Amino acid sequence: MLFGKLMMQKPNILVMDEPTNHLDMESIESLNMALEMYQGTLIFVSHDREFVSSLATRVLEITPDRVIDFSGNYEDYLRSKGIE
Repeated sequence: MLFGKLMMQKPNILVMDEPTNHLDMESIESLNMALEMYQGTLIFVSHDREFVSSLATRVLEITPDRVIDFSGNYEDYLRSKGIE
């Protein structure tokens, strides 16, 4: 309900921490569709690889030593790191 209320206020930015936690598959799909249509900036942290892959267009890797700003989708980011 809170997410629906936020969407009605039309904010420019949404910050989400593990937005798919405790959601069933149908709810995750609905959230994903709503966020795909969102025209503002999304900042999110998620361990849900499918969710990240479907939405991320930029990846920030934050380590104790530096911040890496990668412009591209999550799969491209993984390939650039030699992970996939």
